[in-house]
Amino acid sequence: MIRKKVAAFLFIVLALLLQTTVFKKIELANAAPNLLLVVTISYGYLRGRTSGIWIGLICGLMLDMMYGSVIGLYAFVFMTIGFVLGFCRKLYFTDSLLLPTVLIASGDLVYCLYYYVTEFLMRGRVHFIFYFIHKFLPEILYTTLVGILFYRLILLVESKITENREEV
Repeated sequence: MIRKKVAAFLFIVLALLLQTTVFKKIELANAAPNLLLVVTISYGYLRGRTSGIWIGLICGLMLDMMYGSVIGLYAFVFMTIGFVLGFCRKLYFTDSLLLPTVLIASGDLVYCLYYYVTEFLMRGRVHFIFYFIHKFLPEILYTTLVGILFYRLILLVESKITENREEV
């Protein structure tokens, strides 16, 4: 049990460091992948709703502290995404990468819509199509591509922890 929590914490820290340093330097189409969202979606899908909520809260608060103007807005969105996508664990659990790919892309789409409402629409910038094509679509694609690799890494570590736990 403690190994799973430590592994989740290490993935959160790794995602935060990669997202704020490395991937900010190698942006594609002025977009960087949202790895904290990938961690939230991955753990929500692999462990269920409760883990999705808690990891979403931690990742969202970290993002709030780094970039947010108000503490709690990103935490609320990440918790909601982690909770809703945590339902998929009970409904669909397969070994294929299709569902995690769809979940990462849809979770990032929800995040981008929230971002549009709070950062652009509230300030009177209503050019949704422009923001979607030039800002959100590159981020969704980049996050999905990098997110699948990150998801596979999380899945590998989680399976090793579970495998070692069963041997003891």
